[in-house]
Amino acid sequence: MLKVFADRGGTFTDIVAVTNNQAIADRLSTHPERFLIVPLPNQQWVIVYKLLSENPEQYQDAAIQGIRDIIGLSGNEPIPNEAIEVVKMGTTVATNALLERKGDRLVLLITKGFKDALRIGYQNRPHIFARHIILPTMLYEQVIEVDERYDAHGQELTPVNIEQVKNDLQTIYNTGIRSCAIVFMHSDRYPHHEQQVAQLALEIGFTQISVSHQVSCLMKLVSRGDTTVVDAYLTPILRRYVNSVSSQLPQVKLMFMKSDGGLTDAQQFQGKDSILSGPAGGIVGAVQTSKRAGFESIITFDMGGTSTDVAHYKGEYERQLNTEIAGARMRVPVLAINTIAAGGGSILFFDGSSYRVGPESAGSNPGPASYRRGGALAVTDANVMLGKIHPQYFPSVFGLDGNLPLDKDIVIEKFTELAQEIEAVTKNARTPEQVAAGFIAIAVENMANAIKKISLQRGYDVTQYVLCCFGGAGAQVACLIADTLGMKKIFLHPYAGVLSAYGMGLADVRAIREQGVEQPLTQASIPQLQKLMKSLEVQAREEFETQSYTEESAEVRGYEEELVRKVNLKYEGTNSILAVNFDLDVVRMREEFEVEHKSRYGFIQLEKSLIVESVSVEVIQKMDTPEEPLITRKRPLHEIPTSVEIRMFSADKWHDTPVYRREDLQPEDSISGPAIIVEKISTIVVEPLWKARLTERNHLILERKD
Repeated sequence: MLKVFADRGGTFTDIVAVTNNQAIADRLSTHPERFLIVPLPNQQWVIVYKLLSENPEQYQDAAIQGIRDIIGLSGNEPIPNEAIEVVKMGTTVATNALLERKGDRLVLLITKGFKDALRIGYQNRPHIFARHIILPTMLYEQVIEVDERYDAHGQELTPVNIEQVKNDLQTIYNTGIRSCAIVFMHSDRYPHHEQQVAQLALEIGFTQISVSHQVSCLMKLVSRGDTTVVDAYLTPILRRYVNSVSSQLPQVKLMFMKSDGGLTDAQQFQGKDSILSGPAGGIVGAVQTSKRAGFESIITFDMGGTSTDVAHYKGEYERQLNTEIAGARMRVPVLAINTIAAGGGSILFFDGSSYRVGPESAGSNPGPASYRRGGALAVTDANVMLGKIHPQYFPSVFGLDGNLPLDKDIVIEKFTELAQEIEAVTKNARTPEQVAAGFIAIAVENMANAIKKISLQRGYDVTQYVLCCFGGAGAQVACLIADTLGMKKIFLHPYAGVLSAYGMGLADVRAIREQGVEQPLTQASIPQLQKLMKSLEVQAREEFETQSYTEESAEVRGYEEELVRKVNLKYEGTNSILAVNFDLDVVRMREEFEVEHKSRYGFIQLEKSLIVESVSVEVIQKMDTPEEPLITRKRPLHEIPTSVEIRMFSADKWHDTPVYRREDLQPEDSISGPAIIVEKISTIVVEPLWKARLTERNHLILERKD
């Protein structure tokens, strides 16, 4: 039986599979250039596999093709459902649809008089001095103003004009729109009108009906409306993708990663929960593997082909309620991830006066110049130029037939041309490798600034943290990032190149429910909060009961359950919300809020009362997770691993640099930089002034020499 964990990224799709079928492991081990096979205790094997996310000449869907390659199916042979126990996935399908504005056509139904409320938004000016304001494009195509109204206390001022709404909906339906978002004033507390209109839409035949009191049961019309519109826009796209995957995996338990770091059944997966599906798997993988390695204060650094994601962890997952991605605002709990457009595929160019890195990406098709598809120079190419990536140690999956190594010659040719172009304009003579190093320095600075935003700018001393580095390109620049930030220690898991996929296998099933409160925090309000949280807990558990994998109760299956109750507090008259653990003692909640407020903003306001903005309840079902074997040293202590000498450009000069294979290293091996450690799924660059050591858990710890 196979357990498959997959992450479909912008450039590569990563797959980690666990199997007890020795025939599969034996067959794949004859292709060491494509598959990494790691034996586990109890006659099990971990299979690691990477393939391009888009390769239209070769396959339709990368995740399905990866499963077929692992099982050994050719042509159009159906996948035998008895061979697979579970598939856990993260996907960028919805994120890409949002970025490219390729979601479903939809109509917005909103209270009369508020037709332009979402377009106006909060009148934020992100570019304060811009003279020409460009508003983000709206996701909805049409707006229906519904003549209805409740006041803030639940009194019905205007009942729904049923006939008018029915006629308006039918007119929109006749234009071919099948998705609708329903957002009424005060419906987070008084949802009856939304329920009436949703029923009408259902009777007319709309196939996607997103209702704001179900999507985001919180105050504020604009943020609740934005979230509902995103959900209506993306859920149909997601549903089609889920159905296409399900159709090729009949009767297989299929689960997806949500933006909050929890798994959910495929049929429960919604647009609003999918935006950070892939990156969330990376955060879970980074946190869980770092904790196994003994680290509790972690900065996660995930550098892929298209973007870099960073996050902060100190004891619990950090989430944020308000987020904006590609101009779309949402108010749902998502892991606090800072994403920047800098990855291995970020395009390099000279604008006539300065070097530029990204934000445009070469993607996987055509990819960087070295991918043999006519692409532009990218960050990956710069590392090829510097001798930090060597074609012979990189998967041979390039060219039209997907079987050629990276093309180093075109990289040298293009960087030579670029150096000449820069010299002609600036009169500054630079060698091709100096030009490449300059681009890498800019990319590193951009990524280090992203880490500063989630750490230093929020009062955390980043030098006391370990940098958990992963993603296909992360280990190439890890030492440079740490040097820029003053960090002294880097953690690299053996599956670091595919940690987002591995994180799917380490994640738990989670259901979060939240509700707005907007009441002062007093001891007298505690019973009311308890009652509300109990109701939210029941709703969260109902989600588990409707999911296809829950045949029996958690107790019967032996899964542990955990309950997390949070209160979102703010000072009266302010809008800065901080989450604290719910406690029966108001004083303790206030103390926790003040500690966090002092750390975040540098002051507290003792004279102000606290307001409970909202509460949330999270029910967590602990899942079975893959074991990690311990390894033992078989070589004498004084004997060093074998290496091959190459040349690498670092600190403005060429160095004779040994290259080690990760599989040749054993516990207690210590390697001083400059050095390169190659794996089947990533390349680790140990810069001068750094050293690497291997632990008995097969973890690589990089430390800066004093």
